[in-house]
Amino acid sequence: MQKIIQALFLIGTSLIGYSQVTISGTISDTEKNSLFGVEIYAKDLHIGTTSDIDGKYTLKNVPHGHIELIFSFIGYEPVIKELDIHKDIVDLNIQLKEGVFHMEEVIISTPFNRLQSQNVMKVEVETAESMRKKGAPTLIDGLTNVAGVSQISTGTSIGKPVIRGLSGNRVLVYTQGVRLENQQFGDEHGLGLNQSGIESVEVIKGPASLLYGSDALGGVIYFNPEKFAPKNSFVSSVNQQYFSNTSGSSTSFGIKKSLNQWKYIIRGSHDNHLDYKIPTGEMVTNTRYYETNLNTAIGFNNENISSELRYNYNNSNVGLTEGIGHQENSRVLELPYQKINNHIVSLHNHIFFDNSKLDVNIGYIFNDRREFEDEHGHEDHDDDDDHDDHDDDDDDDHDEEDEHHDEAALQMELSTFNYDIKYHFPKSKSVAIIAGVQGMIQTNRNFGEELLIPNAQINDFGVFSTGIIDLDNSSIMAGLRYDNRSLQTEYHAVEHEHETHEFPALDKTYNSFTASLGYKFDLFNDITTRINLASGFRAPNLAELTSNGVHHGTNRFEIGNPNLETEQNFQTDVSFEYENKHFEFFVNGFFNSLNNYIYLNPTGEVEDGADVFEYTQENAKLYGGEVGIHLHPHPVDWLHLESAFEMVIGEQNNGDYLPLIPANNWTNTFRSEFDIKDWMKNAFASISVATTFEQNNVSGFETNSAGYSLVNFGIGGSLNIKSVKFDLTANLNNAFDESYISHLSRLKGDGIPNIGRNFIIGVNFNL
Repeated sequence: MQKIIQALFLIGTSLIGYSQVTISGTISDTEKNSLFGVEIYAKDLHIGTTSDIDGKYTLKNVPHGHIELIFSFIGYEPVIKELDIHKDIVDLNIQLKEGVFHMEEVIISTPFNRLQSQNVMKVEVETAESMRKKGAPTLIDGLTNVAGVSQISTGTSIGKPVIRGLSGNRVLVYTQGVRLENQQFGDEHGLGLNQSGIESVEVIKGPASLLYGSDALGGVIYFNPEKFAPKNSFVSSVNQQYFSNTSGSSTSFGIKKSLNQWKYIIRGSHDNHLDYKIPTGEMVTNTRYYETNLNTAIGFNNENISSELRYNYNNSNVGLTEGIGHQENSRVLELPYQKINNHIVSLHNHIFFDNSKLDVNIGYIFNDRREFEDEHGHEDHDDDDDHDDHDDDDDDDHDEEDEHHDEAALQMELSTFNYDIKYHFPKSKSVAIIAGVQGMIQTNRNFGEELLIPNAQINDFGVFSTGIIDLDNSSIMAGLRYDNRSLQTEYHAVEHEHETHEFPALDKTYNSFTASLGYKFDLFNDITTRINLASGFRAPNLAELTSNGVHHGTNRFEIGNPNLETEQNFQTDVSFEYENKHFEFFVNGFFNSLNNYIYLNPTGEVEDGADVFEYTQENAKLYGGEVGIHLHPHPVDWLHLESAFEMVIGEQNNGDYLPLIPANNWTNTFRSEFDIKDWMKNAFASISVATTFEQNNVSGFETNSAGYSLVNFGIGGSLNIKSVKFDLTANLNNAFDESYISHLSRLKGDGIPNIGRNFIIGVNFNL
């Protein structure tokens, strides 16, 4: 694998052309005033710059042929310029018109990389900066700020995304442009990603199998990595956050530099948290965790090719709580706990021809997951006197702990190689077409005494084509795809408490066709309408096919079903958006028909001290939507009023409700934006009230959940004190220390509340 990456990268960097295209010009407003700080970005080249004090900009090493440049600036309508370049020097002056009160993002997760206002599919975007301003303590918490997205959580360290009621393997996660594979079937571990090095996140709410294949049946969460520095610049930054509830800290430091053709990024971070406190003042024992993360990237571009090689290493050490027990301020993990190492390598190449382009993207992910438990001879932590001797800030104890627990009860190694090759046909004035192949080669291996899923080999292959037609005030996008998945497992037999749990060998093949059709048009002035029809599929995962034992993350004895069929769904999405300089309104509705929905059903039996559940299938449907407003009234330009309501109902065709469906939620936010002379710029102050309603539509083995309201405060801005510049944010989450239990909390069955009041302060220095 390493040799393949090196070879492709060397081939790419060897394609250095002899001529250099330079694009330059001046950016101004409609009054011909120069605009300083406008962002100019060539998404396919991974290069960008900003306009200087005179509004001037320059981009070098641009390829001949067809490229797109995006000009964006807060408070102005973005401009996309499509250029067919056939000469070495291009003069391009741009005028920006005052427009919406936010800066639009280019959507990377959809095939034609357009601005959201031009996109046929509705895609939600949340920037890392916005998540920090809202006081999101983790990456998954930040995702829940997107309407229609929630999380299944186990304390504060473990969270799994839910999109409109679908979760687990039905939601596909992409990072660094490659498919993330880290044993998503497991309920007791999270994404394995850190917010350090993440630029933004895009969420496709609905089947995206046409674009991404199996497991995108419920939607896609697409994390965009940190951009390179503007050309010929050097940027370094250090970020520090403190969390009062867990006495936690998050530290990040990074440097990045860009030359004419080469650029690089290095960023490291470390997070460390104690057990979280509930409103009674008690701590939930062994919810502590610590995490180390490293991101590196190197990029190259010339007139023929743009290449980007990225590597991410994440080491997560997560305690697995067994309830509220002894109270201590220790950072040493107790048994049981998990140690997870995740490596992600990605290589992206854009190869430019005269009027077309070839994208060659490959990725390699290695996930090493280990679980340490009491019954395997490890030292017990029941002596409270020993716990009291631990120092809160003594991270050296982590190494000592690993020496005591050097034998994992459970160890799985998952290695995944994936590839994604797309050819962009020469673009006419109104038609663009893409064709491609995608695939995955995956191997799972067990090395511990316990077995959750057997050794297995999975091979995916898919071929697809999609196109878009742009008319005067509308666009039509359609596509078709075929996928094949082959799955082979080895026979295993595990002796447990005088019983034998067998995992029979499987040799399965799954095939599916998927299609999508979308239409975007202007129904009236300023009202954008989107109608999307899409089908999706998901092959059963290894746990659903082969489970035969206690799943400790959920305290269930789970029995797999090797006869499960592929899940198939068809979803209709309709959205309306109205937007002007001072007001935005949106309403999204969906209906999702899902055949062969796989779920766990209790049998009423008990085995190995746990209730027995078996996997079965039933047709189902989910429906609901989101509605919201954003008011930025004139002349009170400093005030923002936002309100969003979201709901989803999930029902089986037999009349039962689906499990793990989030309760309806209504969030209202008042936010002001202001400057204080020269010492505080881009300042904000906010108060939000998030109301979660009762959830009474529950499955047969769930209980109803009470409603609750959480009040959050935030304040921050960019400060300049005696020539020292830095960004400061402060948030108070759950300000009134409300005691509540989320319907999607894995600790709900034990009656353990979610986290109480949490004061978060963060500072960022750009050095």
